[in-house]
Amino acid sequence: MSGRLLRLVCTAAVAAGIVLAPAPAAAEPAPGAADDRTVAGLLTDLQRLYREAEAAAETYNGTEERLNKQRAEVRRLDAELARTRTSLHDSRGAAGRLARQQYQSSSDLSPYLRLLLARDPQHAVDQGHVIGRLARERVETVGRLTGDEKKAQELSRRSREALARQAALAERQERERDGVRERLRAVEELLASLTPEQLAAVAELEKSGIAGEQERFLASGALGDDAKPSAGGESAVRFAVEQLGKPYEWGAEGPASYDCSGLTSVAWQRAGTPIPRTSQEQWARLDHVPLDELRPGDLVVYFPEATHVAMYLGDGMVVQAPRPGADVKVSPIAANPVLGAVRPDPGGEPVRRYTPPRLPLGATDGPDAGYAPAAAESSAR
Repeated sequence: MSGRLLRLVCTAAVAAGIVLAPAPAAAEPAPGAADDRTVAGLLTDLQRLYREAEAAAETYNGTEERLNKQRAEVRRLDAELARTRTSLHDSRGAAGRLARQQYQSSSDLSPYLRLLLARDPQHAVDQGHVIGRLARERVETVGRLTGDEKKAQELSRRSREALARQAALAERQERERDGVRERLRAVEELLASLTPEQLAAVAELEKSGIAGEQERFLASGALGDDAKPSAGGESAVRFAVEQLGKPYEWGAEGPASYDCSGLTSVAWQRAGTPIPRTSQEQWARLDHVPLDELRPGDLVVYFPEATHVAMYLGDGMVVQAPRPGADVKVSPIAANPVLGAVRPDPGGEPVRRYTPPRLPLGATDGPDAGYAPAAAESSAR
């Protein structure tokens, strides 16, 4: 199975998470029991399952990022160890040559006696200088040999430790991948248990909940007048908008599909500002900005665990890769519970003129387009 298909996503939860209270703790109902639950209960269950899946997927994404860095460290250490072994081989050869020269030119007479007995004292003095230089070269060669041996031993030890850490991360990644797939299967089973009428009712309830929450959010004054983006922010926004309609896929970083943080990280990388890969790292490491100072290109982070992220477009809207089974789209900023916002380029100067990108027809149709029974399974292939 390819590495791409083993990667998972940080993903958006079901959009109305801020509208309905969490479902009370209870045993998991059997698929056939869906008919006995209210539409609100079904939506709440879906919200919970998606959030569990995205939390597991975000953990997986973080492990994958660390594993990639560890693999790079192993490659770096291996290359350095190979260079050191080559140098050690050369040092041993030089030391061997010096040892042979010393053996061939050895004498029981001291340099002082050789000088007294020499027919040409000046020639003997010149020879002494040469002998002194050779002696210094011997000392330097032995020093290099000793240093290369110590360095090779240390690099060998570090390389073994790095390989062990890589193996442990790979094993952990495998367990986390299975955990995400298990949670996505739970979503799939619940969706498959619903009738078309129930699916439509859940989608309608979600849509009305988002509309109400967006209205309350805007009325609260949490957002101010949109500031103009930086040049990087404008570039990131235009790239993200160009991805509208592409499917969500966990662990995907384009160009055919994206997960939530895959979309935001690639957009800013294309804009010339690399940022962390996962939504949790974006929240932890990027500069926080107040919501009333948002400008296009800023990232809006959702849920207390920072498990979802979207890019601010302006006018209270974001572009996001929402969840398994949905496409990259424009949504109200309040479609999920907002944790806060971060700015990838806090030092970026606002552009003088900004024309928002033109959105294709149907890009702002509110919540994610309903639920399909095959949504979770298609994302867990």
